[in-house]
Amino acid sequence: MSKILIALIFVVAMAGPAVGQEVRPTLDKIKATGAIALGYRETSIPFSFLDKDKKPVGYSVELCLRIVAAVQQRLGLKELAVHWVPVTPSNRIPDLVRGAIDLECGSTSITFSRMEQVDFSFLIFVDGASLLATAASNVTGVSDLGGKRVAVIPGTTTERALTSTLQKSHISARVVEVADHAEGLAALENGTADAYASDRLLLAGLTLKAKDAGQFVLSGQLFSYEPYALMIRRGDTAFRVEVNRTLAALYRSNEIIPIYEKWFGPFARAGLLVQAVYLLQGLPE
Repeated sequence: MSKILIALIFVVAMAGPAVGQEVRPTLDKIKATGAIALGYRETSIPFSFLDKDKKPVGYSVELCLRIVAAVQQRLGLKELAVHWVPVTPSNRIPDLVRGAIDLECGSTSITFSRMEQVDFSFLIFVDGASLLATAASNVTGVSDLGGKRVAVIPGTTTERALTSTLQKSHISARVVEVADHAEGLAALENGTADAYASDRLLLAGLTLKAKDAGQFVLSGQLFSYEPYALMIRRGDTAFRVEVNRTLAALYRSNEIIPIYEKWFGPFARAGLLVQAVYLLQGLPE
């Protein structure tokens, strides 16, 4: 056996454990480091976004901070530092799997394909995909997209639902890929897209960032089911229990109501599906 081959085998043997090493259980990691890394989205209003002071805020962010406080108490830590890490649709799962973040606080829908890589908390919200269009385009729903340009973030549940709906309806539209919500809004404003497809509440939030919200029309049509949850690492049972314990306590005590109203308006106008989420998942201790 040549010296070069022996050297290569040695290098591979040394690298193997490091490459295959799993991220330690989240609660153990938090207790050892005194810190937790939270992933957030920069433009997913009102779930997870940056405020005018460049601070992560939003409905999902607030739920995550409640979880942080509960974990701190559960572990008996005097202090628990929060490290904020921005994530995108393309890197949120890889960042979670490799341990760059411990909990994703965004607007992510539960899907079986994602369950193959990560785990999810209880549901935190229910929404559906819709369209934000320029008034000049006369687009009020998917049926109006024939010959139009529709922007969408690739790799999302919205992209899959849009593609399926267009195919089933035999509608030919030009799909324009954008990286995130900010780019989707920019495509509408600069005229490179006639409509932008995403979850309806996120589209409503985008109008708050628009230079002229009056030039856009938000469709009333929903063409997908989007059950939102917080993402955690797969198989991390102990941490998932703490996350769900915190959410269930908020739901059954009705402490979720002021949080809901802070970000979405009067709870009396909450949809029946959202109310059912809180009712059915307020599990007893």
